[in-house]
Amino acid sequence: MACAFVVAALLAACAHAAIPNAMLRAIPVLPPVSAPEGQRTTPNGTVVPSLDTVYIFNQLIDHTNPGLGTFEQRYWMDWEYYTPGGPIILMTPGEVNAQNYTGYLTNNTINGLIAQQQNGATIVIEHRFFGLSNPYPDLSSQSLAVLTIQQAIDDLVYFAGQASLPMPGGASVKPDTTPWILIGGSYAGALTAWTMVNQPGIFYAGYSSSGVVEAIMDYWAYFKPIQEYMPQNCSADVQSVIAYLDGLYAANDTEKLQDLKSMFGLGGLSHIDDFAFALQLNLFDWQQLAPYTGAGAMFFQFCDALEVKSGQIAGPGGWGLENAIEAWGGFWNSTYYQHVCGDLDAETCLGTYNTSQSFWTSTAVDNNARSWFWIVCNQVGFYQDGPPVGQPAIVSRIITPEYVERQCVNMFPQTFSSPPQPAVAQVNEEYQGWGVEVDRLFFANGQRDPWREATVSSDFIYKASTDTQPIYVGDGFHCSDLITESGLVDASIAKVQSAALEYMKTWLAGWTPKS
Repeated sequence: MACAFVVAALLAACAHAAIPNAMLRAIPVLPPVSAPEGQRTTPNGTVVPSLDTVYIFNQLIDHTNPGLGTFEQRYWMDWEYYTPGGPIILMTPGEVNAQNYTGYLTNNTINGLIAQQQNGATIVIEHRFFGLSNPYPDLSSQSLAVLTIQQAIDDLVYFAGQASLPMPGGASVKPDTTPWILIGGSYAGALTAWTMVNQPGIFYAGYSSSGVVEAIMDYWAYFKPIQEYMPQNCSADVQSVIAYLDGLYAANDTEKLQDLKSMFGLGGLSHIDDFAFALQLNLFDWQQLAPYTGAGAMFFQFCDALEVKSGQIAGPGGWGLENAIEAWGGFWNSTYYQHVCGDLDAETCLGTYNTSQSFWTSTAVDNNARSWFWIVCNQVGFYQDGPPVGQPAIVSRIITPEYVERQCVNMFPQTFSSPPQPAVAQVNEEYQGWGVEVDRLFFANGQRDPWREATVSSDFIYKASTDTQPIYVGDGFHCSDLITESGLVDASIAKVQSAALEYMKTWLAGWTPKS
């Protein structure tokens, strides 16, 4: 699930492949943070390795069948601030190649701030079947059978209990003698909560940022915070175009639908649902935003294209349908098509019906889209589609859960002979979903986060914040509170970060070894 998946990177890696569908375009993953290279010196004068040093842990392939053996799971570690007795702070960045997330070892993030305050060490561990941490040499359906939420939980627990860490004294800092803190953002934030629910007593404390704890199949509410917080003139004009598109579709006016597609330079798209999906891409760019994002961000370029005309800015109601179609289509023709598709034709780039494309067929490792798709189709859903009637629509109701379920069959025909329904009810029952109750678990969420409605701060529930399970909400976007810089530019996020540090200090003061 977060922080958005970068389409350009996929296209570079998979020439002549379809881009990810809607829910892959906005995977719930935390934003990457880079780290300085080279050796460093601790405050007491000890030289510690470069943060890009890769360590290997022999992880079980299948925790239900240890006899199958182990695979090499990558991790990175820093002990610059560590002194004996300090906590071990573990994070997986979730559904990505973890090598671009070594910044989470440093005080550029909440992980490092906690380590600095509490004299702790930080670890980033790669999730199974992402990056180069693969139980099997391919991402076939047969291999991915051991890619489940439970296996990922058991990986974290097994690592904490078995790893001999590379720092001095690293063989003797197991959870019975040393406090371990589990941190995650987005899907990995949910994984933090799910792990503490499923395997209590291993991790003494946890921090879940934008944690999507409630698995939701029909996740139309992804677009709800976007509609609420985007410029209202832009929202009004987007809604007018979407209403026009949906009206033409309902009337089966194929001639005007073709004219509309052509206005966007997408006349070559064979299926109207793929065109409706293409228009979602402009909204997914919201997930790229952060409190420190500048005015040149792609989402703001999009809204400026719609709302600035002859030097004048539209009022809250926008300019109206005619201008909105012309301006939105013009933005696709002048800027956005090249940004998304490069030199590919529209059907190759945006179509989802040609199942012979390598996007659907390749089983090569280090393909986070395919691995995440497996989790989505089987367990968590999060199909980002059009809203129910009565809700504001900034994306088309042509996009339904069936649009994504069909693509599950495209990707995994050996597993799904017909469109599947993910086991969201089972996930929520086993790991408590919105009902999660765990001692010493800090939840941090953002009002502007498109994943907000799957977190414990959803508008669809009321969950009280307590001293044992605090819930703090800032004015941020997706996982904004994880990044130190966010707190420097947004006082509401600084408050969240300060509260987390204070809770960690209080909780760790009460920790006692088990033996």
